[in-house]
Amino acid sequence: MSVQAVCFTLRISDRRIQMEKIYMIPVNDAYNGTEECPFCFLKNKSENDYLEYYLGPSLMEPDTRKITNKTGFCPEHMGKLNKSVTNRLGLGLVMHTHLKDFHDDISKDMIAAAPSKAGILKGRSSDYRSRLNDIADRIDKRVAMCPICEKLNDAMKHYAEVTAWMYCHNDDFRKKFTETKYHCLPHTSMLLREASKLSQNEASDFVSALASSSDLAFNELIGDVEYFTLKFDYRNSDKPWGNSKNAIQRSMRFLSSDRRDFDEQLGKKQS
Repeated sequence: MSVQAVCFTLRISDRRIQMEKIYMIPVNDAYNGTEECPFCFLKNKSENDYLEYYLGPSLMEPDTRKITNKTGFCPEHMGKLNKSVTNRLGLGLVMHTHLKDFHDDISKDMIAAAPSKAGILKGRSSDYRSRLNDIADRIDKRVAMCPICEKLNDAMKHYAEVTAWMYCHNDDFRKKFTETKYHCLPHTSMLLREASKLSQNEASDFVSALASSSDLAFNELIGDVEYFTLKFDYRNSDKPWGNSKNAIQRSMRFLSSDRRDFDEQLGKKQS
């Protein structure tokens, strides 16, 4: 390998180490005694940061507007941006230019794709079907685009990579990971995929710790949900609820990742 190639490789390695350090701090914070899935905590924090970013000064930057003009936001993040009251004007500006870009891209082609009616002189044709499906595919692709999703997915992949690395190389973090109450199932899946990149011995320890906390969470929730259902028997009406009162909501969060409206809806019904 040439000297230039070695230097280039070292620069890549330095950037990678620096990137990992950037992600280590929030990962450590997420595992400091949180009662929720640490990755749900990381996702929620990152998502809020990106929501604020796209409604902040960045929306007037040409590079950012070029992206949002093309992509807009997915339905989920569009709804979350709509609920934000930080910058309604900024959201309006983004929606205006995105609508114009979408209209210019789709409308003329959609009008042209409308098939002519079959008549006596002009018989039936199926060519229009592929044209309509092509435009439908273009619409679906654009509706699904979202810079927040893209950044969030990228951040979560880095968090998973750093979590596995820290587990294998940092004794203090390994203890935190082992003592974590649970990881939700979607983020357990993410960590299992990351574990597949480890050596066999590293993966053995990492997955054993992950599986142990998952098994405990399953058993606790199964018991709490069962007790929740038994409380509806009049014979158990005087018994204390214990941990079962929000067992349904906690189960949803475990099965489906963090959806804070689960517990918020429960609070509204009880208030």
